[in-house]
Amino acid sequence: MKNEERRMKNAWCCRRALHRRTKSLSLRCFMLRSSFFILLLLASCTYPRPDLADKRLPRQAIDSLECLYRHHYTRGTNLRAAADSILLERLPVKGDYELLRRGDRVVVAEVAIHPADSIDSVWVKLAHSQEAQGWLRETEMMQKFVPVDSISQAIHLFSHTHAQYFLTVLAAFTAVWLFRMARRKQTPLVFLDDIDSLYPMLLCLLMAFCATMYESMQMFAPDTWQHFYFNPTLSPVHVPPVLGAFLTGGWLFIVVLLAAIDDSFRQLSFTTAVAYLLGLAACCIFCYVLFMFTTRIYIGYVLLAGLLWIFARRAWQSLSMPHYRCGRCGCKLRRKGVCPRCGAINE
Repeated sequence: MKNEERRMKNAWCCRRALHRRTKSLSLRCFMLRSSFFILLLLASCTYPRPDLADKRLPRQAIDSLECLYRHHYTRGTNLRAAADSILLERLPVKGDYELLRRGDRVVVAEVAIHPADSIDSVWVKLAHSQEAQGWLRETEMMQKFVPVDSISQAIHLFSHTHAQYFLTVLAAFTAVWLFRMARRKQTPLVFLDDIDSLYPMLLCLLMAFCATMYESMQMFAPDTWQHFYFNPTLSPVHVPPVLGAFLTGGWLFIVVLLAAIDDSFRQLSFTTAVAYLLGLAACCIFCYVLFMFTTRIYIGYVLLAGLLWIFARRAWQSLSMPHYRCGRCGCKLRRKGVCPRCGAINE
């Protein structure tokens, strides 16, 4: 009997060790495949160069396409002043300036190259009216002017004010969480004590994916984002793959956000759902900041693969559960019996 028990124990240990080794190997393969997929997206991440050898194009069109490819804007691009005051130099007269205020609209009239300028060789002529015109270095124009397109305006607003919004959401979640802790009411949290739904975790995954794609463009293809900033589109087609993946993730984020809000209010009370959604917003903000900084040192790709594996495992567990539901509150049950949420007996 002792030998039989020893053999059974050894066999159980071997199966457990084999299961751990297989699980570890599958995790490594999953991370490698995910990293390869991300690197494949980054392999072709620039806009194609326009065909300037077409003899049917007039010279003006060729110059316009070349300017659009090199500088991402062209003659006739409309801009709006984003700084409090901007001085346009009226060349060739030295010391003569044209003053613009915040909100003034201008149009790109001409682009000139000055190789002797050690600061910036590219100068742009901006026209506010027929009388108010002047020159400005391209680097200053990029900092002090914003395209008039609504998408470009939204990108500029988010880029310059997202820290305040993030801190506001985190402060609101902290205040609500402390208030509920004071009243001894437990609030479910994503990844810890989550609700019976895959949408909140998928929302965090999409936020991490978009942050990784955005930072990847800033690192490997900044011209791609600059071109998108001056020529925005909401369509994920006919754009470089990395930008298409970013836009697709943004659209999916909106759809999954609506589904997560609906699931939260369907499963929780109103006050608990509000507290849970604030915690979900704080978690998305944390994922955004974490993956923005870790992608710069290439760790973000490994973290994204790990988060994707966690979500896949959670989804597999959710799909493999028995499809029992409580007759009173609708909570999923592994087996018939007492509901852990409302206490009803299901037979």
